[in-house]
Amino acid sequence: MIDLADAVSTPPPATRAISPWAALAVLCSSLLIINLDTTVLNVALPALVRDLHATSSQLQWIVDAYALVFGGLLLTAGSLADRFGRKRTFLVGLLAFAAGSAWAAISGSVGVLIAARASMGVGAALLMPSTLSIITDVFRDPAERQKAIGLWAGTSGVGFALGPIVGGLLLAHFSWGSVFLINVPIAIGAALLAIRFVPDSRDAAARRPDLVGALLSVAAVGLVLWAVIEAPVDGWTSPLVVGPGAGGVVLLAGFAVWERSSPHPMLNLEFFRARSFSVAVSSVGLVIFGLVGSLFLLTQFLQFDLGYSALQAGVRMLPIAAVLAVVAPLSSVINRLVGTKVTTATGMLCAATGLFILSHATVSWDYTAMLPGMVTIGVGAALAMPSVSASVMGSVPRSHTGVGSATNGTFIQLGGAVGVAVIGSVLSTRYQERMTRVIAPHHVPAAVAATILGSIGGALGVAVHLGGPLGAELASAARSAFVDGTDLALLPAAAVVLAGCLLAAALLPARARPPEPPAGARPGPEVTGEGEPDSSPPAPTASPGRVLAVPRRRRGHEPH
Repeated sequence: MIDLADAVSTPPPATRAISPWAALAVLCSSLLIINLDTTVLNVALPALVRDLHATSSQLQWIVDAYALVFGGLLLTAGSLADRFGRKRTFLVGLLAFAAGSAWAAISGSVGVLIAARASMGVGAALLMPSTLSIITDVFRDPAERQKAIGLWAGTSGVGFALGPIVGGLLLAHFSWGSVFLINVPIAIGAALLAIRFVPDSRDAAARRPDLVGALLSVAAVGLVLWAVIEAPVDGWTSPLVVGPGAGGVVLLAGFAVWERSSPHPMLNLEFFRARSFSVAVSSVGLVIFGLVGSLFLLTQFLQFDLGYSALQAGVRMLPIAAVLAVVAPLSSVINRLVGTKVTTATGMLCAATGLFILSHATVSWDYTAMLPGMVTIGVGAALAMPSVSASVMGSVPRSHTGVGSATNGTFIQLGGAVGVAVIGSVLSTRYQERMTRVIAPHHVPAAVAATILGSIGGALGVAVHLGGPLGAELASAARSAFVDGTDLALLPAAAVVLAGCLLAAALLPARARPPEPPAGARPGPEVTGEGEPDSSPPAPTASPGRVLAVPRRRRGHEPH
């Protein structure tokens, strides 16, 4: 039996230097599965409607429970990684993610599945910030670091796009539980490889975790998402929607006040004074808002409206994954040539254009009509994500890379969660309005009406049961209402991403520069896996995007 604590704390032999590229491969493979799980369920949504009788709002919660906990705990997890060791936190996260995946695979009800998805979010939150902070630590050369972050961000985007494809392949041969069960051997294998190839580091001056800040942030985000997701069910003016929504906003304000006054804040708000940090994290959140929100709709459109199977729908998402895989690594080259501002703004403009194209879908569209919009979204995400991630990580001291990475990851996950919540809620609201008018003259029993209004999958199931001209009429009306809701949802999504493009063009620095340290603050020493603090003097800030540290030599390691 391998003792993980010993494996983390024991330094590797001096004669066996750890290759940063081997470490990058392990980190990126782990990142791939946790981002894949953000969208892997999209093609399984019809199966969940059929097997678990899930409504549209329940589908959104099944998708968002993972992203909500994932995003809500990232800042806390980043602080823990800086304090207790990034490799140790990474390994614990992998094992927790594997356990949550196994639980989700055997879930027998909507409530249990939502709880299991939330537990997977805990594991993902522990391991994600460690990936980017370890990359920043092992790649000391700015050009190599930019390339590595480009591959990291590209892997992140590919994970989002590959989710429907992997889900479709598994559902073609197994039940929906297989989309979770496949994570278990991958996570365990990654943990074993990480013990050998991933170095450890931590911030020797890290303070104790900010538990109050963690509770405020998770509660605030949870209440806001609750309001957005439940609005189509209870009504946008319902006290059950307005109350939690307002409470979430108040808690967000309380979180900001607490973080400014806390002696050990979870998130140092001084970092946001640097536009290379604040505008960059805002931009990545808006890009993911459009990408993940659109994937949530498109996989349903391909199955419910175009009639593809789960596997066929997943394969037809392949162009987005292919574009992300090819363009994202090239973005580091483009970023060095034209700068962060131009690369990010161009990427966001492409993403907004793709969403605008898809917002004009009709019931007569086929896959070829969708393809230009899908590819354009992929190009936009592939350009913007690596650029802004590098800007964020180049704007924080190296001793705070865990928190910097966690902040970047928080905006990614919350952008995806809010994208699914907002875009899905707008779709549900329009769909229910249209279908209510359709079934009103027919005096449909309340239980059947609830099934029809609950989701397009439910309506199509009722249509099959009815059969004949009446069933065909119901199916046609449901598909038309779904397309109408899709168009209405994607148009404001395009506007949101376009606003992010204008924000980046106006405020994002041409090239990232490290922020001035907070007044009176002294960066703590970095501790490597050997347990020795890095006492080197701070690096000059002449090189754009470079973190506030200089290369140091470790025992048994040549600097890279």
